[in-house]
Amino acid sequence: MSAWRVSLVVCLALLAMLSGILFGPRLKRALGLEKADSRTVVTEIQRLNQMVTVRYSIQRVVGIKEPKEPLGEESLLLMVQGEVQAGVDLAHFDSANVHFSGPHSVIVLLPPAQILNVFLDEKYTKVWDRRITWWTPWVGYDPDLEHKARQQALADVKSAALTMGILQQAQQNAELTVRDFLQALHLAATVKTAVS
Repeated sequence: MSAWRVSLVVCLALLAMLSGILFGPRLKRALGLEKADSRTVVTEIQRLNQMVTVRYSIQRVVGIKEPKEPLGEESLLLMVQGEVQAGVDLAHFDSANVHFSGPHSVIVLLPPAQILNVFLDEKYTKVWDRRITWWTPWVGYDPDLEHKARQQALADVKSAALTMGILQQAQQNAELTVRDFLQALHLAATVKTAVS
């Protein structure tokens, strides 16, 4: 054998050995040859962290009145656009939520969906009308009335989202997302909601 052929064989052998060391575990996982364990599944799912799976945008008009001393009232009308985000919090997801039914089959129990965030979009939120009764001009505007109206708007937006079924949709989306994620890891996954 000539020297260049020996060099080529040695280089190819070294390249094969190096690629096996560097890419072996990933290659095995990609080809489905490595057996998954619950620790691996938990680690991969926890990387999803707080998973927002649905977002609702809700518009509301909130009216609030406040009596004044000794008589009269102040009123405020606020137009808002609120955003509600729901999903599952995977911070406390652990191996108790993962059960293997075969080498590549897993049952995952997700926590129930919850509201993760409610906020007002300031670009679309404005005071539409603010009044104080005309016969009490010496009584000043309440600087906290707008804050109270915003708090009421947040509560109204959250209540509307719950009535519209945001939690059910968030749970369905979370289950589908985790199932697809695990199938990408070559696991046949059944994803359910843990009973709390």
